[in-house]
Amino acid sequence: MNGRLSVRRTVYWSAEKGTVVPTDQWLGLTEHRFRPGVREMCCREALHGSFEVARDNLQRTAQLSIAGRSLREVVENQGRAVLTAQRKGSLRPAFTAADCTDQTVITGADGVMVPLVTEAQKHQRRQTESAQRTAQGRSSTAPVGRPKPGSDGPYQEFKVLTFYDPDQSHCHVVATSGNHEALGRLMRREGRRLHLAQAKVKYALSDGAAWIAHQYSRQLPMLDEHILDYHHLRDHVVEASHVLYGEGTKQAVQWREEMMGCVWEHGSLVLLDRLGSYLRRHRTGVKHKALESLRDFLAKRVAMTDYPKFRQRGYDCGSGPTESQCGTLTARLKGPGMRWDQSNAEAMMALACLSHSGLWSTYWKSEREAA
Repeated sequence: MNGRLSVRRTVYWSAEKGTVVPTDQWLGLTEHRFRPGVREMCCREALHGSFEVARDNLQRTAQLSIAGRSLREVVENQGRAVLTAQRKGSLRPAFTAADCTDQTVITGADGVMVPLVTEAQKHQRRQTESAQRTAQGRSSTAPVGRPKPGSDGPYQEFKVLTFYDPDQSHCHVVATSGNHEALGRLMRREGRRLHLAQAKVKYALSDGAAWIAHQYSRQLPMLDEHILDYHHLRDHVVEASHVLYGEGTKQAVQWREEMMGCVWEHGSLVLLDRLGSYLRRHRTGVKHKALESLRDFLAKRVAMTDYPKFRQRGYDCGSGPTESQCGTLTARLKGPGMRWDQSNAEAMMALACLSHSGLWSTYWKSEREAA
């Protein structure tokens, strides 16, 4: 903070012990180029804006002069360190089921699309940079070795998993760039760490995707219920109403409100019976297909749509908290023009999860103690 400090370092090497730099050990630089406090500030700033803006903010507020590329490396490496700490079990949830309101734990899962850099985009970028270096007479600054490959497509679905209590005073969120099996392993691991089986009330809320239901039934069989988000069902009913009566018409609005009131007050079995009469009336054409699609969607989720029973037990029927977390965790990743390598995007999400799970101070305290 008082200007640059130059240090002369003596490097020792032997065949038995390899390289030893005593000065680096005294300064705490054996594993990281920057102290924990600096790394924390880099991560904190980078979560709320671009790496270039974070660099400028650190320079102006803390007199920390860090190149944009170096800052990015610090932040992404720290995100990977968070993932490692979670896998090893040294970074656990900030609460357990016993701490939750009425010992009730709600869990939700969803997929969210993240923009990635494709292999074609990387190839084009390398060619452009190479041409610019040649024109300016500069040498390459690319790291030694084979460059990191790009993705197959411009987007990839990341999986988000949340655990929270009814008043959302406790929240724990994790994410993965892996497939549904990877999310299932997270369900089992985090559920065990939260002591989910010991909760008095425990249930899941989701959009009804088959892969989510399969993983919940397989990895968290102790759940009391798995509820279909009311608003996702409403979206399907609204879509059918537009086909039947036209978008924006009074008949469409009246029909969807009648159908949703039916399922809310009497359950999905009664709604299925109502749909049967409309299917007999519209035996062919697009209206029949729309009604048939709604019926099939609902028929596969009868147990998930028993809203009268859920309301009687005091269960929440909306997955708003999970949807909100999906939007918040990816806000940094979906900025204008943003494109990421898969591993870097996952690292940034890990830091965001750390913040939203109430573990930020805990993690950085352990980093300072380790240094």
